[in-house]
Amino acid sequence: MSKSNSVELKIAAIQMVSSASVQANLETAGRLIQAAAQDEAQVVVLPEYFCIMGLKDTDKVNIREAFGSGPIQAELAELAKANGIYLIAGTIPLKAKDPNKVLNTTLVFGPDGQRVARYDKIHLFGFQTNTERYQESETIEAGEIPGIVKITANNTEWTLGLSICYDLRFPELYRALGQVDCHIIPAAFTYTTGKDHWEILLRARAIENQCYVLASAQGGIHQNQRRTWGNTMLIDPWGSILSTLNEGEGFISGVLSKEKLNEVRSKLPALAHRKL
Repeated sequence: MSKSNSVELKIAAIQMVSSASVQANLETAGRLIQAAAQDEAQVVVLPEYFCIMGLKDTDKVNIREAFGSGPIQAELAELAKANGIYLIAGTIPLKAKDPNKVLNTTLVFGPDGQRVARYDKIHLFGFQTNTERYQESETIEAGEIPGIVKITANNTEWTLGLSICYDLRFPELYRALGQVDCHIIPAAFTYTTGKDHWEILLRARAIENQCYVLASAQGGIHQNQRRTWGNTMLIDPWGSILSTLNEGEGFISGVLSKEKLNEVRSKLPALAHRKL
């Protein structure tokens, strides 16, 4: 795709199997971001907690940064600028009101390295079986404000919805974001829930909102032996899967088309038919 095409946007999602080492994860992210940019992606998305999948839940609290300051944020800004891309930087832990918790935050950086958007994860995951237990509220403080970012590329404005992982299960959030071109969803879905629900939920969000969905995932077995589902995926407004990466690190890419969005919304104007 030529970058001069005014109705298309090339976008990429990175999949990682992040470790407990922030530096190693930043190096992996940097390498994959550069590869995606060299493939002509104009927007690159990292997965949830790309920077750390700790040996214990409190590890992320120990590396939290103040908003607007810190080595992780500085590196992300530099990566966006060096590669000339919009970088939707998965999530990183930021300081919360509670000193024992973090905000699980998506930051977006422009091609000039400046921060252009922020979203703090609203819905906190809780899941328990005989062999697995996750309770994000023990170390994460919930956000309150839905997130959206408008970018200009190829002389065209693109509206991107921001949500994170467990948010995917709450369709009312996506309705609240309004009409967007693409929902961006960094995630670290568990293998247990991912194998049954991930694809179904992603395709449902694309179909009901008649937009693209790009989900950037963690995908593999981590140092702490947690297994994440992976299946980083790009879905079109009709619900068709355009690209996917099952497991392991790498990236997928694809093109968002204004013409495709208009085609789907004109032949089945469901958004215009809403009553509630």
